[in-house]
Amino acid sequence: MSPPLAGLASRRAFLKFLAASPFLAAAPFSLADPQQRPAAPRGGGEDAIASARDAVNVFDFEALAQQKLPPAHWGYLATGVDDDATIKANREGFTRYEIRARRLIDVSKVDMSIRLFGATWSSPIILAPVGSQRAFHPEGEAAVGRACKTKGHLFVLSTVGTASVEEVTAAAGGPIWFQLYPTNDWNVSRAMVKRAEAAGCPVLVLTVDLQGGSNRETLRRYEKRDTRACAPCHPLSGSFAENNRRKPMFDGLDLSRVRSVTLSDMTWDYIQRLKDVTTMKIAVKGIVTREDAELAVERGADAVIVSNHGGRAEESGRSAIECLPEVVDAVAGRVPVLVDSGFRRGTDIFKALALGATAICIGRPYCWGLASFGQEGVEAVLDILRRELQTVMRQAGTIAIGQITRACVVDRTR
Repeated sequence: MSPPLAGLASRRAFLKFLAASPFLAAAPFSLADPQQRPAAPRGGGEDAIASARDAVNVFDFEALAQQKLPPAHWGYLATGVDDDATIKANREGFTRYEIRARRLIDVSKVDMSIRLFGATWSSPIILAPVGSQRAFHPEGEAAVGRACKTKGHLFVLSTVGTASVEEVTAAAGGPIWFQLYPTNDWNVSRAMVKRAEAAGCPVLVLTVDLQGGSNRETLRRYEKRDTRACAPCHPLSGSFAENNRRKPMFDGLDLSRVRSVTLSDMTWDYIQRLKDVTTMKIAVKGIVTREDAELAVERGADAVIVSNHGGRAEESGRSAIECLPEVVDAVAGRVPVLVDSGFRRGTDIFKALALGATAICIGRPYCWGLASFGQEGVEAVLDILRRELQTVMRQAGTIAIGQITRACVVDRTR
């Protein structure tokens, strides 16, 4: 048994380690009270960055975004479901895979570009659909579109975005993808699909992971802290049309029969229904099992996106990165496999590429940048992730995306 003073010293050392842990500082909960965020997240207070170029990593933008945003808006961005366990799992999942470093390879030139549906992109980093971005910055999705144009990245616009597909396409300087939340009124859903197609979108992203609904407790708790008069933007009770009047993709549509954008009765037949009315490629977002990956491809999906909605869909407690290998194996190269949920580091991106992903999608990190500094913040987040990815590619001796294979990582659980 350790002497009392030695035990006390060890406990203090352990608590000091916890206080400095990057993961705990970034997590959406506190060890003392899982219903609360830490009062001073990493990068907050006196250490808050004053400009986008001061950021060391993307978590610096998270801390500043929390300071800048009203409580309810922060809660909307930060929330998971139930105890936010799947958000935590998404980060922990990356620790399962270790990177095999290689030596004495000429890595002076690194090519991070990818080809996806006939288009070339400067890196495998895609900006995922996130709704209501004008809740984070007045310019919202338009600022993100301009950042994508400047940095050469693909942007996916949400059905419930606060900018139209035409506005964001113009800001991005070229085609974007459109993510569809199908409503219970097929005429409304079809009209949005046709509008996206007319705007030049080559790919329609059908989100399928919210059919069961989601219990977003963190959002509800932050809403209670918000003392602003929110009713002008968010009526306490109203029709779907009134509640979504700030979502331009619904402009001009008859919403009298629309109740929700999360269908509980959607089946695999919906893919064919979409293919019958559009020439856009169909990517199915929210696939986390081999069974559903096989069904998606059999039913005509042109791509699948491994996703648990960033921990906002279901409280499975299973990370997206751990779902990726079985989906990749089931797809067997027939269609591209993309992945999102929990990506914060270049090493995270590398691991997903090694496990077979064609590209990865980020959501919260670029929204932290948007909330912090607008377009400049989004560009800085992309710069950081690209720099980190380039660094780990060099460390692993891989000078092109195609050289990143499963031989580059080790599953430490095996």
